[in-house]
Amino acid sequence: MAPSAAERRRGVAAVAAYMITAWAVLGGVLLLAVVAMNVLSVIGGVIWKPFPGDFEMTQVGVGIAAFAFLPYCQLTGKNVTADIFTMGAAPRWIARFRLAASAVALLFALLLLWRMWLGMGDQREYGYTTTILQFPIWTAFVPILVSLGLLALAAAMTLIEAAEGRIDGDRND
Repeated sequence: MAPSAAERRRGVAAVAAYMITAWAVLGGVLLLAVVAMNVLSVIGGVIWKPFPGDFEMTQVGVGIAAFAFLPYCQLTGKNVTADIFTMGAAPRWIARFRLAASAVALLFALLLLWRMWLGMGDQREYGYTTTILQFPIWTAFVPILVSLGLLALAAAMTLIEAAEGRIDGDRND
């Protein structure tokens, strides 16, 4: 069996893939913490007084976690796809579609990175805070910006791999 694209990554690409994977794992840990907090809050509402701000922390935590998964999905080719349109396509066309998808993902990641950076600046400048806990909203943008930077890196990696023909031919696993 031929090695996958992930197994063929060496040097800087392997380090980047490790960072992207670690970031996704941290996103998963954050999501588990949000779930645990919600369970404690629900139980607390029945047994004792629930703690304030759980809704705000859930919003921020889930948003950050969702962005943390994007680079990993791009790097591993596990984004949602419409395979029904390409089931009968020749491998050459599939490779072209993957190349185009990686290019679009890179452009989209850079656009989001730019706009979220400006959005963070606005949130910070105007001093917006959450209603109950009063923590600055701009702080939630920092890990999201890291995620978008890693998404741009993952998209660039998959673009290079697609251009070199190193992306796995069969992704129907």
